[in-house]
Amino acid sequence: MRIHRLPTQLANQIAAGEVIERPSSLVKELLENSMDAGATHIEIDVEQGGAGLIRVRDNGSGIHKDDLVLALSRHATSKIKTFDDLTNISSLGFRGEALPSIYSVSRLILTSRTQSDNSGWRIQGDGRELDAQPTPAAHPVGTTVEVRDLFFNTPARRKFLRSEKTEFSHLEDVVQRIALSRFDVDVTLRHNQRAAQTLRAGLDERDKERRIADIIGTPFLENALRIDFEASGLRLWGWISLPTFSRGQSDLQYFYVNGRIIRDKLVSHAIRQAYQDVLFHGRHPVFALYLEMPPSEVDVNVHPTKHEVRFRESRLIHDFLFRTLRDALATTRPGHATPGDHTPQFSTPGIPVSENASREPSYAPAPAHAPQYARQPPLPLSSSQAPLQVREQISAYAALHPSSDAIPAVADEVRHEPPPLGYAIAQLHGVYILAENANGLVLVDMHAAHERITYERMKTALDSDGIRSQPLLVPITITVNERDARLAEECGTAFTNLGFEVNRLGATTLVVRQIPELLHDANVEALVQDVLADLHAFGDSTRIREQLNTVLSTLACHGSVRANRKLTLPEMNMLLRDMEHTERSGQCNHGRPTWIQLSMTELDKMFMRGR
Repeated sequence: MRIHRLPTQLANQIAAGEVIERPSSLVKELLENSMDAGATHIEIDVEQGGAGLIRVRDNGSGIHKDDLVLALSRHATSKIKTFDDLTNISSLGFRGEALPSIYSVSRLILTSRTQSDNSGWRIQGDGRELDAQPTPAAHPVGTTVEVRDLFFNTPARRKFLRSEKTEFSHLEDVVQRIALSRFDVDVTLRHNQRAAQTLRAGLDERDKERRIADIIGTPFLENALRIDFEASGLRLWGWISLPTFSRGQSDLQYFYVNGRIIRDKLVSHAIRQAYQDVLFHGRHPVFALYLEMPPSEVDVNVHPTKHEVRFRESRLIHDFLFRTLRDALATTRPGHATPGDHTPQFSTPGIPVSENASREPSYAPAPAHAPQYARQPPLPLSSSQAPLQVREQISAYAALHPSSDAIPAVADEVRHEPPPLGYAIAQLHGVYILAENANGLVLVDMHAAHERITYERMKTALDSDGIRSQPLLVPITITVNERDARLAEECGTAFTNLGFEVNRLGATTLVVRQIPELLHDANVEALVQDVLADLHAFGDSTRIREQLNTVLSTLACHGSVRANRKLTLPEMNMLLRDMEHTERSGQCNHGRPTWIQLSMTELDKMFMRGR
C-alpha cells in the first residue's frame, strides 16, 4: 500500500489508546490540567463509574475563548514553547494530548471563562472533525469539562471496562493520589449524586495530617515517622510507616517527584532496600513521600501517561532515598523516633549535610567476654520517683559490682526522667518482661529484643573488622553474556570489598576464586548474577550484604536468650537499657514488634475505672 496520512479522528483515537485507558485515567488528566491552571477548588461528578458521565469543574485561570478550539487539537499546549522548556518542566501536563484524546472517544462539552472575560464560552462535539465555534455560556472564572458516554464510538474499547463498582474504585484511587500531591486544593468527589470524598485544603502540619488520615487512614498516621531531610539540592519529606505497621500488598504507597505521582523501579528498589532489614517477610511498607529536586534533573517525558520518569543521576537518587530512609528507620527504638514527629539529622556518604546537623553517637558493642546484660546500667532516677523494688535492684547490683563507675545514684538531689522503657518488675512465663514506665505498663518479648540487640552488635563488628574471605579449593566458573562479563571486570573492586574475588577469563566467562566465609553455603553463581543485574539496573547492589545479614540474623537468633529462661531483675533492666540504645530495636530481625506500651488510660478503660 502507498503511504498516506491518517485521518485526524483516527490519529486522535490511537493517541487516546495510550492516554485514556479507563475513566480513572481520564480523570487524572483533567485534574492535572486543573491544578496546572492554579485551581484551589475542584469538584468531580461521576455517574456509572465514569462510563456515563465525568464532570470536572475548577476555579483556575480558565481558557481564552479564542483558544477553545485549539485546546481540542493535538499537540496544542500553553506550557512549553521551546526545547529548553521541555527539559525544565514544572507543570503536570505539557504534551497537549489529553483533551483531544478525550474528545475523540466521547461526547465532550468544554466551558471556560478567564478573569478578563465578561462571560463564559462553550464548545462541544462528539469526536468528529471539529468545525463548531464557541458560544456564550454562563460560567464563573475557571473551567468545566463534561464527558459523557466514554468510548461510545470505540465499542472494542468500551467492552474492556469493568463493573461500575470496579471502575469507580480505580477512579477514586486516582483522585486520592492526586489530592495527596496538593494539600492546598479543595477536592470534592461525588458518585451518582452522592458525596464520596470531601477533602479540605490546608497547608499547616495539622491540615496535612488530616488529609493523610482521610486517605491513608488514622492508624497509619499513628504508626508513622515524619521525615524531612535535604542535601545537595534534593529534599525528601513525608511519612513512612514503622516496620511493625505493614500490609500484605503495596496498595498504600504514594511517591511524588516535584508534585507528580510516579511509579518507578529505582524508587521502589531503594525503599524496599531501606526496609529490608526490619520488615516482616512478604510485607509491604506504607508511605507518602515527596521528593523535590531541580526539574532539569528528572525527565518526565518518558511515557504519555507520565507515570514514569527518568533520573539523570539515578545512582545519586537511589543512594539518597535508601540512606535517608534506612537511617530514619534505624532510630526506631524506645524513646526515639516518636511516630508522627521525626526529622532525621545524619550525613549521607557523598552528600554534604548542613553544619548544624549532627548524628547520634554510635553505641559500641560489648566485648565478647562481657556479662550478658551488664553493659549499660539503669539510668538515674530520683528517690521520689523510684519504686522501692527498683531501688533495691540498684543497691543489689552495686553490691555485686562494687568496681563499676556507672552505678546510678538514687538520691533526692538527682532529678532525671525515667528511661523510656522504665524498670522491670516481673517476668511472665519466661517469655515476657513486664516493666513500669512513666506512661504505664510495658511488655517486652525478651527473645525478640535480645535477637535484635545481638544482630546489631554482629553487624557493627562486621563493619569494624571487615568481611573475612576464604579461597575456594575449586574455583567456580560462570557463563554470562558479554555485557555482564565486562561489567564484572569494571566492578572488580566492588566485589573485592564484599569479600569476593571475581575475574574475567574470556568474552563470556567469569571465575570466582574467593567468597566471604559466612557465605560458604550460598549459591554463588546465582548471587553473582543477581549482583550484576542490580548493577545494571540501579548502579549498585546490596545482594551480598543481604546474604551476609541473613546469616548474621540466623546466628543472632540462635545466640539470643531463649524462652523459659529465668532472668533476674537487674538482667531484665540491662536488656531494657540495651533496647533503648540499639538501633531498630523496635522490631526483631524478622519484623515482629519487640515491645508494646499499655498506657494508664488504656488500662483504666479495660477495668472501667472512672465510670
